[in-house]
Amino acid sequence: MRLALVLALIAAPAAAEEVTSAPGGILRWLDKMTGETADIELSRGQAAVSGRLTIQMDECRYPTANPASDGYAHLTITEKGAGTENGTGAAVFSGWMVASSPALSALEHPRYDVWVLRCLTPDQPQLELPPPPAEDEEIIAPQEG
Repeated sequence: MRLALVLALIAAPAAAEEVTSAPGGILRWLDKMTGETADIELSRGQAAVSGRLTIQMDECRYPTANPASDGYAHLTITEKGAGTENGTGAAVFSGWMVASSPALSALEHPRYDVWVLRCLTPDQPQLELPPPPAEDEEIIAPQEG
């Protein structure tokens, strides 16, 4: 009986989910030392500086059949280091984060947390952003290439 069940599961075709690329996404940033949080809306290729982190949205995708169900974002996160030239730091995270499962692929950092809330989709309104960022938070224009 078990053998038949295992064979049936192996023989069943894997259902691939069709995804659509979004123009950007919304992330949440947390400074665990101060308790400060911020929601950050980024376009594809755009980066934002929050605290000592530079967070770049490389790609954001969502299920085509159900845009509100989940978002998958590829992020590159670097931290300003004391011993680095020109203020750039080493990458502390580079990979995909899943909105519905933030712990699946999380930023491992003692002070900061960053997670994906959702991708920007045609049926959902964009984030209402607060006034321009403070000195320690700046938006960087998308990089070409």
